Amino acid sequence: MDVDKLKIDRSSEETYYKKKKKRRILSRTITVIIIISLLILLYSLGFFTPSVEVETTVVTSIFPYQAKILLNATGYVVAERKAAVASKGTGRLEYLAVEEGDRVKKGDIIARLENRDALATLNRAKANLVTARFRYKQAKAEYDDAKLDYERKKKLYESGTISKSLYDAAFARFDKAKASLNSAESDIAASEAAVSEAKVQYENTFIHAPFDGTILTKNADVGEIVAPFASSVNSKAAVVTMADMDSLIVEADVSENNINLVKVGQPCIITLDAYPDIKYRGKVHKIVPTAERAKATILTKVAFIDKDERVLPEMSTRVSFLKEEVSKEMIEKTLKVVPVGAVIERGGKKVVFSINDGRAKEIVVKVGKKLGDFLELLEGPEIGTKIILNPSERVKDNVKVEIRE
Repeated sequence: MDVDKLKIDRSSEETYYKKKKKRRILSRTITVIIIISLLILLYSLGFFTPSVEVETTVVTSIFPYQAKILLNATGYVVAERKAAVASKGTGRLEYLAVEEGDRVKKGDIIARLENRDALATLNRAKANLVTARFRYKQAKAEYDDAKLDYERKKKLYESGTISKSLYDAAFARFDKAKASLNSAESDIAASEAAVSEAKVQYENTFIHAPFDGTILTKNADVGEIVAPFASSVNSKAAVVTMADMDSLIVEADVSENNINLVKVGQPCIITLDAYPDIKYRGKVHKIVPTAERAKATILTKVAFIDKDERVLPEMSTRVSFLKEEVSKEMIEKTLKVVPVGAVIERGGKKVVFSINDGRAKEIVVKVGKKLGDFLELLEGPEIGTKIILNPSERVKDNVKVEIRE
């Protein structure tokens, strides 16, 4: 047996360990490269950079006219032509023809008081007038007969045909008939005056609308006592309150410090608090030449140009005083806008940055016209999207951001 052939081969073992060592080094190298690449990626994504502090705003919508506002004021809708309608007479309310919201014409009967006594007085006065006229006819007939007899006997007396006593008797009868006729004429005049007075008293039991308008409130009910000046504790002065709805205006309180920005004829936009999405055009009608000391304001009356049935007295309003006239379209359609400072130029494009999970997201936008401090947004994020205001150079796509408190 060859002893040399029994010798252990160590070369294959060394080769095995060398290969294992190379694989270990390669694995570690790959791991290091992956870790470094991941760190670079994370760094580029901002995981190891401090957050950028930013201010935010939102994409919103405005009416085009809002870019022309000089100042705003609050006020109330009032009727320049308004009346508390009362009776000229005193009595119990027997009939009420209207209720709140009814439209009436000038002269329409709104209510009626009990008037049977006034009607009886009127009928008696009319009957007395008829009697007086019959008496006048009787007196006139007696006067004509006495006059004719007197003139005939006067001629006979002058010719000596009759005695003076007959002449004197004819003259006395004529003079008495003349006095009776004058008395009858006076009775007719007095009776006519009594009829006129009774008519007035009777008409005073009817309450008429003083002008075309709408009933606002009902202040008395059937059965209650109505008096011209509410002289009794239990009586009512006004039966209804009404207003001419065509005379509605807004009375706004403008601060003394800003009254120099307001002038008669200046265009305005009126917004009712009850309907904030509906705008009405108006203009300054009058600036009351006195200030209210307690509030340091000056009353300014604004007339409506556009108005509908939703505008009611005593509604609270907001009045925007404008630099110039606006069209109806400018108060009917809103535009999507962002503040001017939210839009910047990056790489030749207009962009804004929204915030998503604490990171800035670059969005390319298309802008339109400038509206005061805003830019119209033709293409871009939706209304309500939170975006960064005045982004600095540090703000980039996917950069971590922190909203400034």
